[in-house]
Amino acid sequence: MNTKDTQTTRQVSPFDLLKTDSYDYDLPQEQIAQTPAQPRDASRLLVLKREGGSLEHRTFRDLVDYLLPDDLLVLNDARVIPARLHGNKADGNARCEIFLLRSTDPGWREWEALVRPGRRLHPGTPVLLDGGALVEVGERLPDGLRKVFFPESIDVHEFIERAGQVPLPPYIRNDDIDPERYQTVYARREGAVAAPTAGLHFTEELLETIRSMGIEARRLTLHVGIGTFRPVKETDIRRHPMHEEFFEIPPETASRVNIARQQGRRIVAVGTTVVRALEAASPEGTCLPGINRTNLFIYPGYRFKMVDALVTNFHLPKSSLLMLVSAFAGHESTMQAYRTAVKERYRFFSFGDAMFII
Repeated sequence: MNTKDTQTTRQVSPFDLLKTDSYDYDLPQEQIAQTPAQPRDASRLLVLKREGGSLEHRTFRDLVDYLLPDDLLVLNDARVIPARLHGNKADGNARCEIFLLRSTDPGWREWEALVRPGRRLHPGTPVLLDGGALVEVGERLPDGLRKVFFPESIDVHEFIERAGQVPLPPYIRNDDIDPERYQTVYARREGAVAAPTAGLHFTEELLETIRSMGIEARRLTLHVGIGTFRPVKETDIRRHPMHEEFFEIPPETASRVNIARQQGRRIVAVGTTVVRALEAASPEGTCLPGINRTNLFIYPGYRFKMVDALVTNFHLPKSSLLMLVSAFAGHESTMQAYRTAVKERYRFFSFGDAMFII
């Protein structure tokens, strides 16, 4: 059943929009999803219309009712790697965890990582990982990360696939989850340490239905970085340091995005990762192909150049992702939608329900 809520908005000063506390909301612990919907497209969908702020309560598979035949759907095909590794200090005195975040060489032999217990792992400390690899923990980096070095003697890709664990977010306490449910059905490009969660709701059947409507779908890649795991702690959001993330826009995707923009067709981003990649790749309003890195921080006041509609999950309070959504949909409309979602018992975060902002 389709119900509609029409929300009235109130004016928030530009100064207040720069305060981190303006992006806070109360969320009961039990509404943090611990398991994914079954099937994927059975999750709920809150449709928010930017003009007027009206809300509609639907199911995710109803997304097709809001897509137009000439839309361009852009997906992030990043695939999560089993980046969480465990082991012991080579002297046997401490159990260790190494969470790989970003490879700094093509062979995956050098990484930036979170290591625990960091204080006991001094630069140069060898760690024997479960699975047999002896790695070295290196220097401390300014952002709290550490260098980690794998030996030349092993195939790092093979070892990580064999010995690592897919790093589910810390608020998911259920360990009995098929790791493939933390991958999109179109995940291809290995290297991510967190899933582009807006895409988790799509099934192969839903994508086929979308294609049968004549809707064009293109892919890009953005690998989520450490910023996803760190809340905004500064009281003034402008002081928040955004960490760089790898992204790649294939030439064909860039071309089709630019054609859609020239023709006045909607560009529908599946996830905030797609928004960041497209906006970062289009500084002058034309999408540029290629491999790059971005620390673009999108918050209210930002002028979007490439994205017209957004599929997204419900994000953590005071997070940079919630600020991006507020920039796109309007701060008060976004926060009112979140309050409504809490009231209506939507499920939140990675395995939770979705929004479609049009």
